[in-house]
Amino acid sequence: MKRLSVSLAISVCMGVLGTASAKAPAVKIGILTDMSGTYASMGGAGSVAAAQLAIDDCLAAECKGMDIDLLSADNQNKADVGAAKAREWFDRDGVTAIADLTNSAVALAVQGIAKEKNKVVMFSGPATTELTNKSCSPVGFHWMFDVYSQSVGGVGATIEKGGKSWFFITVDYAFGHSLQKGAGDMVQKLGGTVVGSVLHPLNVPDFASYLLQAQSSKAQVVALANGGADVVNAIKQAREFGIVSGGQRLASLLIFLSDLRALGLDTAQGLTYVDGFYWDFDDGTRKWSDRFAQAFRGLKPTMTQAGVYSSVLHYLKAVAAAQSTDGDVVAAKMRELPIQDLVMRNASIRPDGRVIHDMYLYEVKRPSESTGEWDLSKLVATIPAADAFQPLSESTCPLVAESKAAG
Repeated sequence: MKRLSVSLAISVCMGVLGTASAKAPAVKIGILTDMSGTYASMGGAGSVAAAQLAIDDCLAAECKGMDIDLLSADNQNKADVGAAKAREWFDRDGVTAIADLTNSAVALAVQGIAKEKNKVVMFSGPATTELTNKSCSPVGFHWMFDVYSQSVGGVGATIEKGGKSWFFITVDYAFGHSLQKGAGDMVQKLGGTVVGSVLHPLNVPDFASYLLQAQSSKAQVVALANGGADVVNAIKQAREFGIVSGGQRLASLLIFLSDLRALGLDTAQGLTYVDGFYWDFDDGTRKWSDRFAQAFRGLKPTMTQAGVYSSVLHYLKAVAAAQSTDGDVVAAKMRELPIQDLVMRNASIRPDGRVIHDMYLYEVKRPSESTGEWDLSKLVATIPAADAFQPLSESTCPLVAESKAAG
């Protein structure tokens, strides 16, 4: 485990600090992420850097005088590893909240532990909607994207362009299964058909057999229900196999800025995808992304890393306002306070723990359209917060019924 201490309590007399800051409890935030595997570029050390920026910003404002520590660890994309680390952090190290969780299986395991321990957990990396359905928690918050948000805009845009029949190449664990189901349901809802699918292991280097099955299916759309290094490898090899030149469309259901940069515009041009954050959206996103780049290897942030910043900042503001790190107390305050930062637009927290906000449909630029290394995508459409996520009326989260009864 890597431990990055950012304890910045200011040694000033209690009267100067003020009553609120003087009473604020010590905070420990754990970033549990993929540090070295297929999702490291979308989260990883960049998520730790984003959390540090959130801490710095809160210490300069609402959290002035607070004692805040930041821990980080590699979940190795294994549920048992992530669960063991979460228990260790909560039981031995005094961690008060965990953020990121770039793997759906890990996220679901940690959700249960955090609920048991009454600790806040914030998800920016996983895609499964299970976190805000039957596995929801009063102290769990799904911050950035999920399989529903990724399918609403992406599937709709592809079907509008004539992609009616679909074949899925899907990573074989909770994230991939959930992503395929969400997209497949949306395909059928919009009048399309799913003609077949194939599963592949996580972090597989060779997609030849899967792509051959996709080609032989004659589906109009070959949909990639995977992410990270898997989606990069699949897209590169799909180009080599002539998937697109042969008349089929290639659709990525979850792709990040880091993936597009790794692919290059020659390979990725024309792809449409849904994103919750793009560095060049407006002056605010450009300003924050410049700060992130200065702090982290000159790289622009992915939506996962941006989500870590937003979630950690909001959590810290809630701790400062509540003067407590008790999970139930802080979670209630997080729902009460407005989400205000340079990352999210029109954001709010629902009873099921889903943070809804505007999502965006982007198209990857042609090389001739790009003006620089990070000028990769152009905005096609904004998906309003109310439409971007699974309707609350369809949620199977028990907290929704409890909220209605209380209301």
